[in-house]
Amino acid sequence: MARITASVYTSHVPAIGAAIDLGKTGEPYWQPLFAGYDKSKQWLKDNTPDVIFLVYNDHATAFSLDIIPTFAIGCAAEFQPADEGWGPRPVPVVKGHPELAAHIAQSVIQDDFDLTIVNKMAVDHGLTVPLSLMCGQPREWPCPVIPFAVNVVQYPVPSGRRCFNLGRAIRKAVASYDRPLKVQIWGTGGMSHQLQGPRAGLINREWDTAFLDQLIADPATLAQKPHIDYVREAGSEGIELVMWLIARGAMNDEFDKRAPRVAHRFYHVPASNTAVGHLILENT
Repeated sequence: MARITASVYTSHVPAIGAAIDLGKTGEPYWQPLFAGYDKSKQWLKDNTPDVIFLVYNDHATAFSLDIIPTFAIGCAAEFQPADEGWGPRPVPVVKGHPELAAHIAQSVIQDDFDLTIVNKMAVDHGLTVPLSLMCGQPREWPCPVIPFAVNVVQYPVPSGRRCFNLGRAIRKAVASYDRPLKVQIWGTGGMSHQLQGPRAGLINREWDTAFLDQLIADPATLAQKPHIDYVREAGSEGIELVMWLIARGAMNDEFDKRAPRVAHRFYHVPASNTAVGHLILENT
């Protein structure tokens, strides 16, 4: 059967993608941030999965305000990089895994989670920046990727509890797939940031650090945190952190009570006007 071997968590700041694409990673402003991912790149080379299930949010590229799915799973064979207004990023086409994606959709929907099945969509920086941070600038990504888009842009957005329980359903779905695949689940977005209004530029290091601590040690309690806490403490865009709970809910310790191993943890401010958090957890 397939199994989830690890979960990866990282911010997906668009300016990070621009810094990579424009060759600015060695500049004094950016170098400390990218240095925090050096260990992660080597870890991924040493622990390359067969499939990555990547949780992210679309930024009005694949989905406009005309249609806003709460949860959408990409079941296509490939996904082109999106043009977000300045041309597509010069990154490889994302190859999907239609068979596993369809199996997960079937299982999760039968577990009473309503998913939108998407057979054609472009993927924006929410998905490609995490891949670039973890993989560098390869000619092709190291394995197939299943995009899983979550609406955290237009209210109402899903609760942390809903996301955490969805992660549990995804783990169950992966475990019931009858091929011996190693799967990683990535949760992206966040950390604290606000892009508009009087609090634009807000960064809350104390909140972010506590979130990472609790995500590791007590995710079930963290999942009960109400939306207003995210908005008040982490800024209007800090709500993206509920997507990390999907990845955390898919880890083994939610079933067998064995704590995951922390392979890497990193935090940096600022990157553009955003706090960057990063974590790698391995199933024991």
